[in-house]
Amino acid sequence: MAKTAVSSPRYSVSFAAIRCRFPTKITVLGLVLSMWLLTPPLWAQTVIYAGTLIDGTSDKPRNKVTIVIEDGKITGVSKGYLVFKKADRIIDLKSATVMPGLIDLHTHLSFELGPESYTEKFTQSTAEVALRSGVFAERTLMAGFTTVRDLGDRDNVTVVLRDNIQQGWVVGPRIFTSGKSLATTGGHADPTNGYRRDKAGDPGPREGVINGGDDARKAVRHRYKDGADLIKITATGGVLSVAKSGHNPQFTEAELEAVVGTANDYGFHVAAHAHGTEGIVRAVRAGVLTIEHGTFLNEEAMVLMKEKGAYLVPTLLAGDTVVAMAKQGGALPPVVAQKALEVGRLMRENFAKAYEMGVPIAFGTDSGVSKHGMNAREFGLMVNGGMPAMTAIQSATSVAAKVLDEPNLGTVAKGAHADLIAVEGNPLEDIAVLEKVAFVMKAGQVYKENGAPARSP
Repeated sequence: MAKTAVSSPRYSVSFAAIRCRFPTKITVLGLVLSMWLLTPPLWAQTVIYAGTLIDGTSDKPRNKVTIVIEDGKITGVSKGYLVFKKADRIIDLKSATVMPGLIDLHTHLSFELGPESYTEKFTQSTAEVALRSGVFAERTLMAGFTTVRDLGDRDNVTVVLRDNIQQGWVVGPRIFTSGKSLATTGGHADPTNGYRRDKAGDPGPREGVINGGDDARKAVRHRYKDGADLIKITATGGVLSVAKSGHNPQFTEAELEAVVGTANDYGFHVAAHAHGTEGIVRAVRAGVLTIEHGTFLNEEAMVLMKEKGAYLVPTLLAGDTVVAMAKQGGALPPVVAQKALEVGRLMRENFAKAYEMGVPIAFGTDSGVSKHGMNAREFGLMVNGGMPAMTAIQSATSVAAKVLDEPNLGTVAKGAHADLIAVEGNPLEDIAVLEKVAFVMKAGQVYKENGAPARSP
């Protein structure tokens, strides 16, 4: 990939003469003025020359395109390599494929599955969780994912992480977070599963555990109070929870309706972790926007999802990851390993059926189960399941942006956020090239170039 070419003005100034004329006031003024002059200027305009452009919405790529960026937004997308005499910065990506920043709709930035995962909740402080979350966030951005939807965290750290990324204290993607997931007592996201009651207590709506409509409404309002962007529920059992069933329904229809209705009052959409068929059907009927995993999807559930406009977020990478861990022996508790061996194959099979039936599908990995920064491996699993490469890319760009109701994300078009990535090679011919992102820009700022973290200006 060609190296970035940069041109910028130079500043020089002497305060000696000024000091002579204004000896009593110059010290503070000089310090302030010198700091301003020595601060690297913001690029007024950035021009990117893209050899190939996949814009996130069109079904065909374009060749030789000029993208103009100002104030973190795309202000122009033109055919050919236009000449700019006054552009502050020229980024030459003529040998690369340029795309919108990718969107992962299912991450867990406060967590990464490993041998100590089941004991770390007793040993890790909130500060330690938060610090590691910052590392995971940076890895995710450097992998080309400029936006994520985080679905279930510890101690609401992703709310603080989101805000500190926005304020520039931490490097990471844009985050839309649910905060803590909602569960029923003994359900998949009950934080006390598998532990002695006298040691773990009996959590309630504040901790995300509900029983009945009133609890459900209170739990949603707590998430609003905590600063969440959406609501995540665990509508069925799960794989990693220390509980026997991975697919039984765990919310009543009344509880689901209370969650969705209250969420809508606050402008939240609802994402539903759901493996089992009955739990999927109940959640979709109640009005959730996305079904996460969908392992035991059947034809009835698929038809209902199409009718209601609910999206499947398949998380195939998570299925592959837990199957591999279960086969290692000792990596997962026995009750968890048994469930893990069942889900991987079914996830892949029913993803393929859902795509063939026309169920809306949006990209999500469940990263945190898999390693953060490996998110793009999901693309290969989707393509192997029968989805064309361009459709898979759109599921992580314009389709994912539609789920978030963020039309200025997931596309390369005038007015969109300047979230861009570039890869060497053609992902339409070899989807695996998306696993080696060479260039990352978010909101007009370059975070990675020539395959390495960008140097500060």
